Amino acid sequence: MEAQCNFCGSLKGDLQFFVSEDAYICEKCVDMCHNVVEKRRNKELKKSFQLGLLKPKDIFAILNEHVISQEEAKMALSVALYSHYKRVEKPVHKGVELVKSNILLLGPTGSGKTLLAETLAKIMNVPFAIADATALTEAGYVGEDVESILSRLISACDGDLEKAEKGIIYIDEFDKIARKGESSSSGRDISGEGVQQGLLKILEGASVYVPLKGSRKNSDSETVLFDTKHILFIAGGAFVGMHEARHNTKVGFFEEKEQEAPKEIEPKELIRFGLIPEIVGRIPVIVELEVLCEKDLISILQEPKNSLVKQYKALFELDGIELVFQGEALEVIAHQAFEKEVGARGLRSIIDTLLRPLLFELPSNEHAHRCIITKEFVLGNESYILE
Repeated sequence: MEAQCNFCGSLKGDLQFFVSEDAYICEKCVDMCHNVVEKRRNKELKKSFQLGLLKPKDIFAILNEHVISQEEAKMALSVALYSHYKRVEKPVHKGVELVKSNILLLGPTGSGKTLLAETLAKIMNVPFAIADATALTEAGYVGEDVESILSRLISACDGDLEKAEKGIIYIDEFDKIARKGESSSSGRDISGEGVQQGLLKILEGASVYVPLKGSRKNSDSETVLFDTKHILFIAGGAFVGMHEARHNTKVGFFEEKEQEAPKEIEPKELIRFGLIPEIVGRIPVIVELEVLCEKDLISILQEPKNSLVKQYKALFELDGIELVFQGEALEVIAHQAFEKEVGARGLRSIIDTLLRPLLFELPSNEHAHRCIITKEFVLGNESYILE
């Protein structure tokens, strides 16, 4: 009699991978058991945080499950997050007031800034909202005012103000509100320095009136008093040009000599870029993310708990089709994303375009059992392999 999995009953001959000792278990059941253990582990970690026991190393371990590379950034964020919520629990210790430390993430597009912020919010199980700095304008002008950022946080927890006041806000494209130079043709810098001035109060932890719906510019909107002293603000931006400026120093009139830049980004560099000194002072934790290499992108495709490969495999499995990516195929996909300089964010676009014809055709094919994605298919030279 042919051996079969003791858990689900699948026959050995029908399986791609089979473990045999005193008992038999198939690959699918191994994955299922692994997921059960991971869910239980994460539940215990969340429970331990509620008891005040979730330490920076625990936070770092969870970040590792979702974010590839960026080791220095993950360590810095783990410490910053732990310190912030210790301060929330006890803002004053032995007569010393613990001041809030907001975070600035600097890194190229697709390096993981937004993913890091989202994952931190999930770890702490707190409300999370994303705002695009490019949509903000100073009070009195068309566009979103800074208080609308807080409105999103209230909406994220169904109007629970007390819960919202302990959430995390991620402000994307933060470098786009840098102060314009004197050569700007605009009389007022309404989306630059004006927005920075507007952000000062909420970053430092003041209480402000926030519209429950829409914008404060709508005089009919109901407002509530929102205390921002326990809100963790994470700002992210590419800060294009800063890296080059850090490494090039003019010598004499015509020469440029490359010098070793300081390891840590200094506040004066952000001020030179166009952030006002007051805003820099309210974001003391500065974390620089690395450019992802092709090896990192290959890992991102496969290893995180919610990786793209795992997502698309699950999507095909719903139609009874096993999706297989050959190693060389993943290398080509990572190379294409690297060449386009879109980082991890571009991986989804590449894979979605690649698999769209399959997602259209294969659900109607009753005989499709396994679909293999090859290097040649990714390059457009051959079709995929269908079994």
